[in-house]
Formats: sequence, C-alpha cells, structure tokens
Amino acid sequence: MSAPVIQREQSTYAPPAAKGHRAAVAASFLGWTLDAFDFFLVTYTLTTIAAEFGVADKAIVFSLTLTLMFRPVGALLFGLLADRIGRKKALMANLLFFSAAEVATGFTHNYVTFLFWRAIFGIGMGGEWGVGSSLAMEKAPTHRRGIFSGLLQEGYAAGNLLAAAAYFFVFPHFGWRAMFFVGGIPALLALFVRMYVTESEVWERRQQRNFSQYAREVASHWKLFAYLFVFMALMNFISHGTQDMYPTFLKRDWHFAPQRVAIVNMIANTGAILGGLLFGHFSDKIGRRRTIVTALVLAVCAIPLWAFSPSLPLLVVGGFSMQFMVQGAWGVIPVHINELAPDSVRGFLPGFAYQCGVAVAGSVAYIEAVFADRMTYAHAMAVTAVTVFTLGAIVAWLGRERHQVEFG
Repeated sequence: MSAPVIQREQSTYAPPAAKGHRAAVAASFLGWTLDAFDFFLVTYTLTTIAAEFGVADKAIVFSLTLTLMFRPVGALLFGLLADRIGRKKALMANLLFFSAAEVATGFTHNYVTFLFWRAIFGIGMGGEWGVGSSLAMEKAPTHRRGIFSGLLQEGYAAGNLLAAAAYFFVFPHFGWRAMFFVGGIPALLALFVRMYVTESEVWERRQQRNFSQYAREVASHWKLFAYLFVFMALMNFISHGTQDMYPTFLKRDWHFAPQRVAIVNMIANTGAILGGLLFGHFSDKIGRRRTIVTALVLAVCAIPLWAFSPSLPLLVVGGFSMQFMVQGAWGVIPVHINELAPDSVRGFLPGFAYQCGVAVAGSVAYIEAVFADRMTYAHAMAVTAVTVFTLGAIVAWLGRERHQVEFG
C-alpha cells in the first residue's frame, strides 16, 4: 500500500509589495549622510574651535560626548512619532529640526552656546536613524535588505567623507563656521520626502491608535531592548572609538596639516562605504550575526597597521582597512536590529536602543583624549579598539537573529 499523500495547507499571506523603496532608501541615506556630515565637522575643526573659544581640546571633545548623550532624547521623541503618525511625517519633521540646529552652530561665539546647540543637534541626530531605517527596511525587498542596509548605514561614512572634503576645500578659505552653514541643506531634503517618498505599508496596517496599548506593547519587549542596548553600546564604542579622535591622532602624532588629514580620512571613508555595501550583501547570503563577527575579527587584525604604521602609505592602507571592517560590521546593523523588532514598535525600539547605546559609548572620545595625556593617541586608540572589537563580536554571536523575516 502506498503511503498517504499529506495535503499541506497553503498560506494566504502575501508580503507587502515593496513600492517606492528606492526613494525611501535614498531619503534615509541622505538624511543620515547630512547628520553625520555635521557631527564630523566638529572632529575635523576641533583644535581650531578650541583655540577660538580659548579652551583645551578636551573641552570640545566633550561637545561630541554631549551630542551623543542627547541622541536618546531624539530617538524617544521622533521614534514615538514614527509609530504614531507615520515614518514619513516623522522623518520630515526630523530633517527640519536638525538642519536648524546645524545652522545655529555656525553662529555661536562662546563655548557655552556652542555646547547648547550641539546638545540640540544631538536630539535631531538621535531621531533620524530610527525613523529612517524603519522606513527604509520596511519598504526594501526582503531578499535585498542586507545591501540596502549597508547603503543606508554608510550614509554615516559618506557624511564623514563630505566633512573631510569640506575641511579640505572650504575650511582653508572660509573657516569653520561656513562649514556648518551648509547644514541648511536637509530642509530641502524634507521637500524630497514630501514629494517622492510614500508611507510604509507595514506601518499603515499595524499602526497603534491607542497609546496605552502601545505603551504596554513597548514595555513587553524589555528583554529585547536590554540586549539591543548592550549590543549597540559596544558597536558605538567600536565606531566612535576608531573615528572621532582619528583626525586629532593624525594632527598630534603625525603632525599632519589640515589638507593631509582630510585626504587620509577621505580614503578611509571610501573603504567604509565599500565595506558596508560588501558585508551588507554577504549578510543576505550567510546571515547577520556571522557577517558582523567576521568583520570584527578582521578589524582586530587591522589594528597594528591602523595605529602603528611606520610610513604614510601603510598608514593610508591601515585607515582604509580599519574602516572597511568596522563599517562592514555596521552595514548589517540597520537590517539586523529592525528584523529583531516587532512591527508595532519598529519605529521606536531599534532607534531608541541604538541611541541609548551611543549615549554610553559617547564617552569613548573623551576617554581616549584623557588616555592621550599619558600616552600617544595611537596607543590610546589601539587599546580601546582591541577591547571593544572582542566584546562586540561575543555579544553579536550570543544574540538572536531573524534573518529575512517577513514584515507585516
């Protein structure tokens, strides 16, 4: 007797069509690019601003820490808006908010006012990533989320690259203030979002209209938030520990002029963009956690060349290699943590966990600056890097993964 044929129930579920995903990814990428552009302007002009305000380098480094500390406030405010009124409207509001803070920074004439506007900018910077990444990842095709994630995240490296270019071309002729006036551009990007970006279909079906129900939904995922908080704190120690003080390292340890600092950083950030795209693509094939761990292990191997190169050509290779690996790991982050988050709180939870993590990791630049009072910047950055790379790889591997889960 032949075995009975088992009839499998056919699912009637059809995943949402990815309509307008290119415009959504482009808007999110450009928003994160312009956010990072403003943030890194301070790292390039740090010594000049310190001299103008009559304070030590560490005082301006503190403004970087302050910006990062205020990012959770923005993630909270704009993340809640994204889940309540939609990803598109929240993104437009965020772009207008942080562009105003950028322009205001260029008008500051004392240290206290400078700190105030860097804190306000931190609120805007903290809101953009969560809103933009949830919109982009919800609209991206499931099988291509990884490479779009790499593109989106490397808006950060692209912003660093643009900041380096501005430092090379604008700073020698117009000074540091003119560089911040360019920060009005995101207001134009808001018009692009208004005209060409469509709302997330996932949000339209799963939006929360009852706030008390929404609050209970957020609270029910506290374990996921706790894991993401620890993971994102380490990932931000990794990125900010290898980026924020790097221009100062080139000035203090290598005695580079501004133009050479800019060139070395532009090459490093070209590596960052390529790494984010490549590792993001690989994550679609081999999984999110495995890709992140691979990139961080390779980054450990790049530390000697990155921090202790005996010659300029090897220094350039080290900077390129380091950011290729670091941002390779980061290229997987938008898709990985948005896949982990439930549909109903995706606008808020990943971004808020990310920004709470960066608020802790924001201390890394100040820590390295303090260490550099007792040793070279090279040693300060190398010790920090090997520690956080190792811990980050361990925590990434121990976490969960929902590779290519269907949203909605």
